[in-house]
Order: sequence, then structure tokens, then C-alpha cells
Amino acid sequence: MADHQEASVTLPSDPASVAAARRYVAEVLEEWGLVEGTEAADSVRLIVSELATNAVQHTFGQSPTFTVDLRLERQETLRIGVTDSHPRWPRRLPAAVQQDNGRGMVIIRWLTAEAGGRLSVSPTADGGKTVWIALPWTAVAGAGAIVSNSLG
Repeated sequence: MADHQEASVTLPSDPASVAAARRYVAEVLEEWGLVEGTEAADSVRLIVSELATNAVQHTFGQSPTFTVDLRLERQETLRIGVTDSHPRWPRRLPAAVQQDNGRGMVIIRWLTAEAGGRLSVSPTADGGKTVWIALPWTAVAGAGAIVSNSLG
């Protein structure tokens, strides 16, 4: 297996693209050794879903697309990035009792911290941002995945 693997998809900022982003990430990570249906796979799918939802809902139509980047570095770190072209960075919304949304970043931070990962946000050249999640691959693939090494 290569020391560094990458995959990327750009989707329209449309609610239907959230499911497409989840499917894409699940397929790529299964190719990289993450067994579908594990708790780790479910957590990664939820993180991607929340990030993609934020890219669609909170850019107020000012970002026509969003991009999901996946990077697996030396079987050590899985990086998931979601990029949009809207300048506003994610922030915690007040948690009103009747509020049905606005907790996505709280969920993302909790799942990331639980896996021993970290969240960061970086600006893009076009004035947008990328929200990055870095997870230890052992926490992801080691949670029920069968990672094979082929000798060739």
C-alpha cells in the first residue's frame, strides 16, 4: 500500500449532495481497509455528513459547490477536509431548547475527540475555508476493520 493515498470529490451545494458525499467517503474508505458497518465507519460517515450539511446550509447559496478531500498518510492519519467558498468560518450556535439544528460542530468535535483526533479550519486562496478532521488511522481502522497488507 502506498505511503500516501488521496481521493477527492466536488459536489453541488445541494441537500442531495450530502448523501452522495457520505456514499463516496464510505466507498473510498472501504477500499482503504475500513470495514463498512463498524462503529468507526459510522462515526466517519456522521462526521462527513455534518461537515457536508454545514457546507450546504450555512453558505447561504454563496458557495455553488463543496469539495470533500480524503488523505491517508502512512497508515497513520486519516484527514477529512470539506471545502467551500463561503468566507464565514464555522461557529457554535446558541443551543436553544426548541432548536432542531445548529449542533453539527458539537457532534463533529465530540466524535473527533473521542477518536483521539483534532479539528482545524484553514483559509483557501479564494476566500473560503476548509474544515479538516485528522483521526489516527489506528482508531479508525483498528475499530473492527481488517486492514490487509499484500506482499507482491
